[in-house]
Amino acid sequence: MRVLHLIAFLAVLVTAVVAWTKEDHEIFDLVSAIEAAEGKGTTFYSWLDVSNTASTSEISKAYRKKSLQLHPDKNKGVKGAHERFARLGVVAAILRNGEKRERYDFFYKNGVPRWRGTGYYYSRFRPGLGTVLSFLVILTSGLQYLVQKMNYNRDLKRVNEIRDQARAAAWGAKLTPLEGQRKVRISLGGGPRLDEDGNVVGGRMVDMVVEGEHVYILESDGSLLPVDDDTAVAPSIKRTWFLALVTGLVQKAARRDGASIEDASTGPSGGGEEESDSGSGTASDVAGSGAATPTGSSTSGGSKGRAATTMAGGRRRKMARRK
Repeated sequence: MRVLHLIAFLAVLVTAVVAWTKEDHEIFDLVSAIEAAEGKGTTFYSWLDVSNTASTSEISKAYRKKSLQLHPDKNKGVKGAHERFARLGVVAAILRNGEKRERYDFFYKNGVPRWRGTGYYYSRFRPGLGTVLSFLVILTSGLQYLVQKMNYNRDLKRVNEIRDQARAAAWGAKLTPLEGQRKVRISLGGGPRLDEDGNVVGGRMVDMVVEGEHVYILESDGSLLPVDDDTAVAPSIKRTWFLALVTGLVQKAARRDGASIEDASTGPSGGGEEESDSGSGTASDVAGSGAATPTGSSTSGGSKGRAATTMAGGRRRKMARRK
């Protein structure tokens, strides 16, 4: 029901904004100009010193009297005299026209709207293409950052729920901390499924380890992945689409320039180095040379060791055996 009310309100608002005509925009400008020059709250009627129920003849009489006072010949050297006199003529023309006066009376009674429609502001400020594009970039980047912030808060809430659930399973309902590591099995939600024993369990089950105030996910290789606030990805302006695009293009250009410089510096001498490497390798394979060429298995083993130590930013731990 609230959605329907919101849609109806937006429809009325859009209709009202579209309803502003060129004549309405002229009235908006006059109201702003008169208040700026004559004082806040000055209206067409108060400026002519007549009531809002004055007849056309009374308005004409008041206009003639006011025009004698504001005529530029009687206000030589006064700043803005010509503008005030011209503005007075436009005001009198609006109030002596039945249709235009009716439109002004509407705004006189209900107030001039704060938002006067995109057409009104565009026709007066006429932003260029660069201004429009800059506005769109700022708007979309701001919205993307807002979404990142919402996702971050949601993820933090989920992380805290998982930690509380693991501690409750390890320490009991009273949540009294216990010494050492406690291995528990926690459901992360999702649809029902069968576990290893063929039993129906609710959602995805994950092995976790609770050690003091710290909570870890126990992975298949025995390493521990900490579950803390760093698990959630914090919002960052640098990860909005425009800055990410600019950063990516700059890095790509820098890599291309670096590769060009490296190719230029190592071009002629590259072949000799390859021959030297090949020669040394052959010499080491000769029987009785006393040198041994590393095998593929040792190389792959070294790379696996390095990969294991760098997983999760080097924060993984081996689970200690319980005594």
